[in-house]
Amino acid sequence: MADFARRQATRTVGLPGGFAAYDDDLAHSRANNQVVIDAAVDPEALPAIAEEALGHLPHRLVSVLDEETARACAGPLVRAGYTHSAYLVMLHTGPVPDRAAAEEVGLDALRGPLTVRWRGILPDVEDEVVRHLVERRSARLRGADDVRFIGSRTAGGEVASWADLYLDPAAGLAQIEDLMTAEAHFRRGHADAVVAAALRLAADAGCATRFLTADATDWPRHWYERRGFRVIGHSHVFERG
Repeated sequence: MADFARRQATRTVGLPGGFAAYDDDLAHSRANNQVVIDAAVDPEALPAIAEEALGHLPHRLVSVLDEETARACAGPLVRAGYTHSAYLVMLHTGPVPDRAAAEEVGLDALRGPLTVRWRGILPDVEDEVVRHLVERRSARLRGADDVRFIGSRTAGGEVASWADLYLDPAAGLAQIEDLMTAEAHFRRGHADAVVAAALRLAADAGCATRFLTADATDWPRHWYERRGFRVIGHSHVFERG
């Protein structure tokens, strides 16, 4: 996950305990302008480190990938005004589907559905914010050796549900990320088709370790568990602004 953040960034700056990743063309995307802590750090110093790295932005995002480090840093960051969210790292241990109706799709096919979905989630933000949240997917193409967008289409050809698939065949790793479904197409099996297709493609690429991340407090974690994913660890996110 740290390597992905480094590779998709247009520039990085080394920091105590980690690095800052930036993409100035996507300034409204927190995931593209964040501090990543992947080593030991002084917890009391972290708020000041993050402020120096992200002070030019209206938002702050600090990702702490190690569980013990995150627990130590939670107090200082919360006192500095950050909210704390835990994410589950979930490994797929169930059977790999033989086939699925979803397929690889291009970014052009996703722009329309993504724009509508983000506008529904964030109805009060400026158009520029939505544009950055849509276009940040192009930056993800730099993040892994093989990045694919998987989509399930309606009978009319519209992409109804979609997710990213990041493949590193040399390491045998695959990550499914950012699964979304257009609101008009909820509960019609499209997300199931996307996950099944991603798992099949990952297995065919030789990636025996297939994982995703899910909010520890939200319902999708249970949806993923019913599809063969189990919790093997945690990462932590601290946000402000």
